[in-house]
Amino acid sequence: MTSPVVRFAPSPTGKLHVGNVRTALINWLFAKGQGGRFILRVDDTDTERSTQEYEDQIRADLKWLGLVWDDSFNQSHRFEKYDAAAAKLREMGLLYACYETADELDRKRKIALSRGRPPVYDRSALNLTDEEKAKLEAEGRKPHWRFKLSGDRVEWTDLVRGPQSIDTSSVSDPVLIREDGSYLYTLPSVVDDVEAGITHVVRGEDHVTNSGAQIEIFKALGGSAPDMAHTPLLVDAEGGAFSKRLGSLSMDTLEARGILPMAILSLLAKLGTSDNIEVREDLGMLAKEFDFSKIGRAPAKFDEKDLLSLNAVLVHDLSFSAVRDDLERIAPDAANEAFWLAVRENCETVHDAKPFADIAYGSIKSVIDDEDADFIAEAQKRLPEGELTSESWKAWTSELKEATGRKGKGLFMPLRKALTGQEHGPDMAVLFPLIGREVAARRLSRA
Repeated sequence: MTSPVVRFAPSPTGKLHVGNVRTALINWLFAKGQGGRFILRVDDTDTERSTQEYEDQIRADLKWLGLVWDDSFNQSHRFEKYDAAAAKLREMGLLYACYETADELDRKRKIALSRGRPPVYDRSALNLTDEEKAKLEAEGRKPHWRFKLSGDRVEWTDLVRGPQSIDTSSVSDPVLIREDGSYLYTLPSVVDDVEAGITHVVRGEDHVTNSGAQIEIFKALGGSAPDMAHTPLLVDAEGGAFSKRLGSLSMDTLEARGILPMAILSLLAKLGTSDNIEVREDLGMLAKEFDFSKIGRAPAKFDEKDLLSLNAVLVHDLSFSAVRDDLERIAPDAANEAFWLAVRENCETVHDAKPFADIAYGSIKSVIDDEDADFIAEAQKRLPEGELTSESWKAWTSELKEATGRKGKGLFMPLRKALTGQEHGPDMAVLFPLIGREVAARRLSRA
């Protein structure tokens, strides 16, 4: 197989979320697994909504994830290319002017549906005379431009969905140029794919019908349509629509929450595939394991619980040097190796260390039950002298067990609650020395 050339084409009108990143990742894994190239194409033809801030954020997010591109370009720098392609299609009689307003088109659709017909554009604009067009333009109307589909059946073998067929007589001629002269996605995408030598278009299954029209545009412009792969869309854990929640799952938001890149990538690479969802060490391993044949047809369910579980696996293995900067930012007093090694297995993200930092170096509200008051008083009397070490907890609790007859939960839980204010947390044997004798004595006294 020729080394693939793929592209990821975000619009800089918003932030990258997990849905976008899944598409970028699948493209990247496929290309790199085959020794190919990954191109970043910035789809900024919507000059009013596109911003440099969003573009910069998209590039920063992709770099943070490790999805580095081999080449990049902006569509806004290529309008003359699209103008030339549009002129060619006009000369061929395949791009025609239409003057209906949005209300008029909506009315046509409703009438067609009421008569039991599909709401396909009726091509009435093709029957307009030059005089009629001039009259409409004199009224202030500006045309939008549609591509004239052949009416034939377009077929291709999709790398995910298998044999696909679109009857172009059953869909409306797509609008390529709006009334204001701006381009929709369809034509610029084809022009760019031809010029960039894109061999495979990999995107969501919501583009399947659109692909039928684009294949005809490829042929009209003298190019060959790339191979296609349309992947199932993401849904939430209950199988519902995901779009409303994507904002909270943007890359900058996940990064701010302490989610690690390989947790995101490992989950998105395996969602909806026959592989188990497990953490991988790097993108290279994910690329070796990637195969379109593993992707199922059912919607891919994204559950934040899975993301946190994978993140926890990674966090539990992080060295102190890897988290030093984060700890210094969120809990400066706790930025030491002993603390991190004591608490990391209780953290899903590095940020989860903050409450434990308060336990070890800050202030807490000690909580005990009334029936444990005498036991805590006895524990205070028998608190080990001198500096607490890793052996102090065992020695202290063994002495208390002997003196009071308490054991198991009745022995350990009151001590944990008095010293940490919590019923659960890191191993007390390693937390005890971090708290220190002076603070431990004070907390036992207050309890």
